Amino acid sequence: MLPLDITHGTIVSALGRGAAATLASLRDRRTGLAPCDFAGVTAGYVGQVAGLDEHALPLPLAAFDCRNHRLADLALRTDGFAEAVADAGERLGPDRIAVVVGTSTSGILACEQAFQLRDPATGALPASFDYVHTHDIFALARFVRTALGLRGPAMTVSVACASSARAFMDAAHLITSGVCDAAVVGGADSLCGMTLRGFTALELISPGPSRPCDAARDGISIGEASGFMLLERASRGHAGITLLGAGATSDGYHISAPRPDGAGAIGAMRGALAAAALPADAIDYVNLHGTGTRANDAAEDHAVTEVFGPGVPCSSTKGWSGHTMGSCGVLEAMIATLCLTHGFIPGCLGVTELDSSFRSGVTTANEDRPLRHVMSNAFGFGGVNCSLVFGHRA
Repeated sequence: MLPLDITHGTIVSALGRGAAATLASLRDRRTGLAPCDFAGVTAGYVGQVAGLDEHALPLPLAAFDCRNHRLADLALRTDGFAEAVADAGERLGPDRIAVVVGTSTSGILACEQAFQLRDPATGALPASFDYVHTHDIFALARFVRTALGLRGPAMTVSVACASSARAFMDAAHLITSGVCDAAVVGGADSLCGMTLRGFTALELISPGPSRPCDAARDGISIGEASGFMLLERASRGHAGITLLGAGATSDGYHISAPRPDGAGAIGAMRGALAAAALPADAIDYVNLHGTGTRANDAAEDHAVTEVFGPGVPCSSTKGWSGHTMGSCGVLEAMIATLCLTHGFIPGCLGVTELDSSFRSGVTTANEDRPLRHVMSNAFGFGGVNCSLVFGHRA
């Protein structure tokens, strides 16, 4: 694939609102996780975005009102992102900028709330419930394109927790094939009852804050996040971070469990390296998918060691944010760009004792060091695996 410049980015999660707040939380090793008290669920910890309940959509976007779109709107209005897209629209034309976003549950909370208000006699949902603008899987792409005033192609990618990582690949295809000149890529996933209750039923929720790679890790913490990047054709004058390569596989091993030998993850990482035309030893840090479950972390450790050997530094940042489902790809892609920009590796948070069976170079302390290339992994239910490579382009 051709390298694509990241000309702007924005992120909102439990770590804070914006890139600077996110970096500060990582450097200060300050978790965003807190005891869950959402939608009647009190199991475990969650990464909830502060101020989201009070955020209101602009009146022209009122039809889209739901928690997921409020979260997306918060990100669009952070880090000067909407203004950067407007400038790109002036240069390229709004019909030449695509929108490719990922989500796993879209605005399902709006649907849950509507079901609580259905007519007790007929079962009819309230007339105020607007499925097309809130819960429909395309609603997020429709909202982002409308909010930014764009007229290019738009699509939603929904492949579980790999959604917003896979969106980078589809955006890259649209740009390199000439369908558009730039793309707003990213995603949003917000807290909802279905996700919290579903993972509790699967017995995957940790009673305390999630601690990926710990010897006594015992499950995930659910989080919410939204983030977007503006991808453009590579320019000689670009001095920032570039998307160099991406790889994806679908091993279909199990609906929820990862393949123990990590074959699909290995294929995605090697595919990303090949697309970037980089050898394995060119990667200076791997941001692990690292959910905090025993099976996921062990399988990824095996896969990373198979691809890179035991030396490359790697860690998971979900001890800060929780597992943000379909938005973890863009959240951790933004973290990867912060690591590259500031020469920084965030060691796993909350680890008391590293799993002694691990052979990869998991780090549990923050480290300042120059980074050339960073890989970020996102793996989803059903065996979907996606790896992205970011770096400073020569």
